[in-house]
Amino acid sequence: MGGLAKGLAIIEAFSPHRTRMTVSDAASASGTTRASARRCLLTLTELGYLDFDGKYFRPQPRLLALSSAYSGPRSLPQLAQPFLKAARDELHESVSLAVLSGDKGLFVARSEAERLVTTGISLGTRIDLYCSATGRVLLSAWDDERLAAYFDRIKPDVRTRHSIVKKAALREVVKNVQKLGYATIDQELEMGLRSIAVPVVDERGNVVAAMSASTSTARVSTVQMINSFLLVLKANAAGLGRLTASLITNRDDRVDLA
Repeated sequence: MGGLAKGLAIIEAFSPHRTRMTVSDAASASGTTRASARRCLLTLTELGYLDFDGKYFRPQPRLLALSSAYSGPRSLPQLAQPFLKAARDELHESVSLAVLSGDKGLFVARSEAERLVTTGISLGTRIDLYCSATGRVLLSAWDDERLAAYFDRIKPDVRTRHSIVKKAALREVVKNVQKLGYATIDQELEMGLRSIAVPVVDERGNVVAAMSASTSTARVSTVQMINSFLLVLKANAAGLGRLTASLITNRDDRVDLA
């Protein structure tokens, strides 16, 4: 099963920003040795998941089959789509849904606005919890012990000059999200980008996902974003939360998306 875990780590390393990898790239991204990464890459190529041109490995359409677990008739992404679309139509901004995936937020549904904000976010994108609005909302549902363990093991990266990387400051940010019930980021992920996120809470009070909207700093200030976006996101997140009773929630308070 160790080989399976390494192969999945390599698959997850591909993203909109990393559409091709060498053996060295894959080894570094997945935390494996070059030999292990090479074996996994060649196996994935042989199975048709990747293509190899002699230097770079690239994803092939067969990888899309792995997303079929999300296409069940009662999956969270399918339940979420009408609410994301409703919020997008009212706000005229792209609206996304993220769930917990280890120490990252995994984007599982999205409704794109016509005027796109370049965020690099697409279905399957995974972003560190500490630096994203959705991630901070997901973190806000954790108790003190779980949060302490999380901050002990992460190493925050500087993404822009606005990035918050001191762990004490990040802890305060999460505590503030717990009090306010929403999270915002202002050019911490990308210059020119602001985002706001709210929790999706099921009938048992569990935070099962985070719904967010992103906008350009040239169009909307942080105050305007809070005043204009918050009620719309909260209303649609509440509607989605009421529907999640039909989904299975596991012991880690994460929704079964299958």
